[in-house]
This record gives sequence, structure tokens and C-alpha cells, in this order.
Amino acid sequence: METAVHNFIGGDWAGSKGEQLPVKNPATGEVIAQVALSSRDEVNQAVSQARDAWPEWRRTPAGDRTQYLFKLKQLLEDNLDQLARSITNECGKTLSEAVGELRRGIENVEVACGIPMLMQGYTSEDIAGGIDELMIRQPLGVVAAITPFNFPGMIPLWFLPYAIACGNTFVLKPSEKVPITMQRVFRLIEQTGLPRGVVNLVNGAKETVDALLEHPAVRAVSFVGSTPVARYVYSKAAANGKRAQCQGGAKNPVIILPDAEMDLATQIVADSAFGCAGQRCLASSVAIAVGDAGRVFSDAIAGAAKARVVGYGLDSGVQMGPVISSESKTRVEKLVDVGIKEGARVLVDGRHARIAGYERGNFIRPTILSGVDPEGEIAKTEIFGPVLSLIEVKDVDEAIQVVNRSSYGNQACLFTRSGAAARKFRYEAQVGNIGINVGVAAPIAFFPFSGWKSSFFGDLHGQGRDAVEFYTDKKVIVERWPKEWSRVF
Repeated sequence: METAVHNFIGGDWAGSKGEQLPVKNPATGEVIAQVALSSRDEVNQAVSQARDAWPEWRRTPAGDRTQYLFKLKQLLEDNLDQLARSITNECGKTLSEAVGELRRGIENVEVACGIPMLMQGYTSEDIAGGIDELMIRQPLGVVAAITPFNFPGMIPLWFLPYAIACGNTFVLKPSEKVPITMQRVFRLIEQTGLPRGVVNLVNGAKETVDALLEHPAVRAVSFVGSTPVARYVYSKAAANGKRAQCQGGAKNPVIILPDAEMDLATQIVADSAFGCAGQRCLASSVAIAVGDAGRVFSDAIAGAAKARVVGYGLDSGVQMGPVISSESKTRVEKLVDVGIKEGARVLVDGRHARIAGYERGNFIRPTILSGVDPEGEIAKTEIFGPVLSLIEVKDVDEAIQVVNRSSYGNQACLFTRSGAAARKFRYEAQVGNIGINVGVAAPIAFFPFSGWKSSFFGDLHGQGRDAVEFYTDKKVIVERWPKEWSRVF
């Protein structure tokens, strides 16, 4: 049975008359919904509703605004299983991965509930005789977020809670590949009693995005996706006078030193590289083995890749699901061919996978390329699939050089027992998120999600205090109240 996908504008659900696209379960190939691509007029309606709702919402005390988020947090908890199943069916990840995604999203709702303190400004008395100065934070107005397919539940919650807690009104454009989860989340938001127009949902593709980027009432835009699109969104937002935070792609390296606890490193790197079918911006996609670690790690990671159970994410025992679409499957397999042409050897070949009972699914089994050229195309390209490239170097200095030559700078991880090596790595690696003996250096909601270089365009990142800075304007007030102006009672 297909799910109806609608826009949520000004507190009302409405179907769009735009072009219809099928939404497919990537494991079964079944069409599970039809999503319409919203027109510029529909975007204008959503922004107009948000703009009209803003004056009253910004005057709502911060402590009152967060009451809706407390209600949302509980509703998300109460409906966690249903939402997780929705993520598995439209995105392909396993049920446990979907639950983990939602837990991270709920963390951000919880942190945003602290806005009454997080938004506080500061004051200095007597900066000159009888003159005081203070800084206060005020909301921007209408803000928007454009979110990707790989985390349909979590990534919108990087933005929405902070935006509305700070007193802004909000328009979300989720990926047209995975619109169902946000339909269900917005049904829960509706149950909180949030005033009409404070949050709005418009489905669509490029025309919808451009309409948001060009609308004069939209003050700020948040984006997560590939680097080319992040660069486009950032440039167009800036050209239209908007504040923007745009997270792009990644090519995340993990360094294995000879003194690493190899069993632990192997397990963690396998989970990082092949979890969520490699479709996450913090997936480890390049393993750099130093010295004697090369042979031992290669054998161990190959065994872990071959043993990983691939299938439909709702089936018991499955450890990895499909990639999002047949087009993605074809692209990933072609990139493996590129690596082979550049001289890499296929250590584990997951191409052309067939899963019994799910022959129409977009499955690629874990794949490992060894002997990858650090200067080759495959070492530089974001594959966004369950493919791990192996590179061998002589020492940690050479490994760090490989890390820093990348145009990306999302995350890098190191496995070692040496505190000196760990400090050197975290000091010199030119990335925004560092992991030491962890495979996915994903910041919790208190900390910013800090990509560098071509992995991020902007100044203020998502989550935590950066989110508060992004969604507010600072206003500085200098006051003098001479005694002779005051009536003495």
C-alpha cells in the first residue's frame, strides 16, 4: 500500500499538483509512495505562512517555546519503532541503524530545550561613566533547511529544534527520495499544538530548492548533501544575501598504526566503512595502514567484510542493507572499475550482489580495494557506498600527509596505543572531526558538526552552540540614564 505524501503549510496538509516521482523501498524495489515536486508558488505559500507566524512566535517567551519541544521529544520516543521502520523502508539501513539515527536526532531536540540559557547574552556595567553595554540575541525570521536521503530522521532534527527554539519560523525541504519519515514526524509535531505556520514542509527537487534560495523572506539556509550541490547552495544563498551552512561530501581516512589493538580496530573500521551501506558523510572510506600493520589489517578487514550479513534491514540478523537506488548501485560499481583500472586489486568483491528473495533490491556487498594509488582518482572520489580503499605507507608522517592532501576535511581517525602519536595526529590532521580509536567521530548534540575544506561551506556549523549562533542575530545596546532625567520617588 502506497503512502500519501503531502506538504504541510500553515498548519494544513495539502497535496501538490507538481510532477509525481515514485518512492521505492531500496531493498525490495517496491513503490511505497508517490511524492510531488512542489512548485515555486507552493514554496511562496509556505514562506508566506512562516513569515506571518513569526511576529507572534518571536514574542513567545523562550521557556514557552521549548514546551513544544518537550512534547515532541516524548512523541518521538513513543513512536520510535514506527519511525525507525519508516527509515528502513525508504532509506534501506538496518532497523538498529535507524533506531540509532533517531536517538541522535532526539538528542538535538533535548539540547534545544536548553535555549532559555543557550540564548542568553551578556552585560558590562560602567564601560564609561554611567554607561552600560549589553548584548542580546534575537531570532532571524524565516529560515529553511534542505536535507539529504541518507539520514531522513536525524538530519532535519539537526536544524528544526534549534531554529524554532530560538524564535524563528521554519521551512523544511526533505530529500524527494525519502519523504515518508518527515511526513510522520510532522504528524507528531502537529500533535504538540505548535502554532500554525511555525513549521512548514514542502517536498520537491531543484526548483523547490531554488525557490527557497531566492525568496527574499528566507533569512538563512541549512543544507547537507554532496560537495557540488553544497557549493551551489552556498553560492546562491550568499548571492541572495542569506546566511548559509552547507555540509558537503567527504573521503574519510582511518590510520592503522602497528601498535593498534587489531581486533578492535578491525571491528570498528568494518562498522564504519560498511554501516549504513557506506552512505554516511562520516563513513571511513580509506584505510591507511602504517608499516607492519598493512598485512595483518588487510587480512583481518577482508575477513570482516566477507562475513557481513547483507539483506533487508527489517530481517533478523542483517548487518547491512542496500544503497538507495539502482542508479547509485551502478555508479558505485563503476567507481570500483575505475580503481581497478588505476592498478588497485579487488581484495573483496561485492559487485553484482544478489540477495535471495530481494532480487530487485539495490544491493552491493562490502568491497575492498587494496594497493590503491594515493594520488589516483579513486582515492580522491567520494564513493558513498560500501567500498573501502586500502593504502600502505611507511610511517605516521606519511599517513598524515595522505590525509591532508585530500580536498575534503570531514573526519579522520587513528588507531594506536601511543598517546604521542595520537596527539601528533589530532594536532596536524586537517579535518574538522577527529577520532582516536573510534571509527565514526560523530559529535554529540552539544558539539558542532565540524567539517573543513570542501566538506563544509560557511562559518557556523550545525548542532549545539553553533546552531544558536547561526539562528540568531546579535544586537549590542549601549545605554546612558543620567540621574537628572529620572524622577525621584
